[in-house]
Amino acid sequence: MSERVTAGRVDGLISLGAADALWAGLTAGSVVPTASAVFTSFPVHVQAGYVLLGRRVVAMVKASGGPWGVSEMEVRRAATELSAVEMDRQDLVRIGPFGSALKPEQNEGTLVPWRERISRDLQEAGGPGRPGQGGDARPSHLAGIDWRRLLVQRPHGRTARAWWLPRAVVRLLDAAAHTETQWQHARRARQANTAVTELPDRPGRTRAADGGQTTSPDAPAVPLRPYNGELQGQLYSVLSRKPGMARKVARWQCAVCRTAPATVLDHCHEHGYARAPVCQSCNTQERPDHLYSNDIRVAGHYTRLFDTQAADWLRHWHRCPGCRARTTLPLAHLAAWTAHVACRPQRPTHRDARSSRGRKPCGALRVSWTGSHHAPHACVLTVAVDFCPSGEHRVLAHVSYREAAEQFRTWLAETAPSVAAAAGPDRTDDLPAQPRPVIADTNGDGLALF
Repeated sequence: MSERVTAGRVDGLISLGAADALWAGLTAGSVVPTASAVFTSFPVHVQAGYVLLGRRVVAMVKASGGPWGVSEMEVRRAATELSAVEMDRQDLVRIGPFGSALKPEQNEGTLVPWRERISRDLQEAGGPGRPGQGGDARPSHLAGIDWRRLLVQRPHGRTARAWWLPRAVVRLLDAAAHTETQWQHARRARQANTAVTELPDRPGRTRAADGGQTTSPDAPAVPLRPYNGELQGQLYSVLSRKPGMARKVARWQCAVCRTAPATVLDHCHEHGYARAPVCQSCNTQERPDHLYSNDIRVAGHYTRLFDTQAADWLRHWHRCPGCRARTTLPLAHLAAWTAHVACRPQRPTHRDARSSRGRKPCGALRVSWTGSHHAPHACVLTVAVDFCPSGEHRVLAHVSYREAAEQFRTWLAETAPSVAAAAGPDRTDDLPAQPRPVIADTNGDGLALF
């Protein structure tokens, strides 16, 4: 690999050891735990030419034949960005395993998805407590983050265990992976341009040791585009078959959180319309803990979906023309709303010495239904509480689909007036006569239920 010299930045370089010490000191108070040796421990290789710290790529440079170093300013910027991240350790996202076998080792220079790197590390001998060293395939950190201190393992089935990370860290790692991919693409493009033609001197370019020229290695990645409804009203079954759609989706910001890069195209399974590109975190956030043919368990994250972040999620669900015209939600979402919101007064509570209010909701909510949204006069939702000391599987209410939809319309007008104003009237003449076949998202086990 040719040595690189960053023009005008030589005086701002610090050694890799000094960068490790600076990074550890600046991120000591971060709520996201960081690794102490991000520049000198595996999986960092000098030959790679960069270190990924959060959402920022910090390039390694070698000035005038001296030792390798990095820009002190870039290290400080990365540390400031990571220290500003807020994290709720109780807000967890399942990251695996999803039943698929590990892929063979990639060739050098091929980026390995961070979920796969964690899976490989946890499934190999030694487990999460053994850090990778030297040529060991197990990474010691991901984007400067010590993920082992955040990993939560829970029972999954009779013998397996599932792995969970805080949602804020999942979004951060997804954003880091997007940044790294864009940086790699930009570097390959620069190398190809350098091999083809001799570029003139101009600001922002640096000269390699062999006399060729290349763009500055720490040039910013291509920014993500905000989603402005470009796919509105289009059927997912059509879009999913278009060549290059996955790459197009990856260029957008997540349409819900608007902070992470989009990874999947969310769609309505009842009407077949695409909603918007979303990140993996938001795609899984709306998923209940369990979903069978007509039975779901309402997870705790519905507090955000229907309370703290209700306006954003309601606007997202109503990107489907079918749901917007009917002023309702898909059946599974409407069932969860009925259990979490409409039946809240009926849910039993018990005394809680740790709570200042003295009482807390008891058990776990579960809602099942008979019939289909295509025949609303025959569809009935049954809301129950599992694991309640006052009576396990206690039934709270039987609610017809029409009643639940009417209650939702009233609540929507009070909770998100702008969303309600954009909905209706109930016109179905331009909607599919029956649900279109949906192309399943095989990205993971149960990640595309909605």
